[in-house]
Amino acid sequence: MATMMVHVVSPEARLFSGEASEVYARSLDGEIGILPGHQPALLALADAPVRVKTAEGTQEFHVRGGFLSFRDNVLTVLADSAD
Repeated sequence: MATMMVHVVSPEARLFSGEASEVYARSLDGEIGILPGHQPALLALADAPVRVKTAEGTQEFHVRGGFLSFRDNVLTVLADSAD
């Protein structure tokens, strides 16, 4: 199974850093799913859950604003705040 490196960070802490096979988030323009090999993307995030699917299961982080960046098989969520 193909994977990508995912980082979910907020000003308070690094919430997640590891490999994932899928990430789902809600941008200001709507829901998006990112898989390994996706085209580069830079999106403003809405206040909504970000779901990260790993080999161990799915982790969910409630994000309140921020940005999602995907490039070269690395996805970074820079949240204004998250838990």
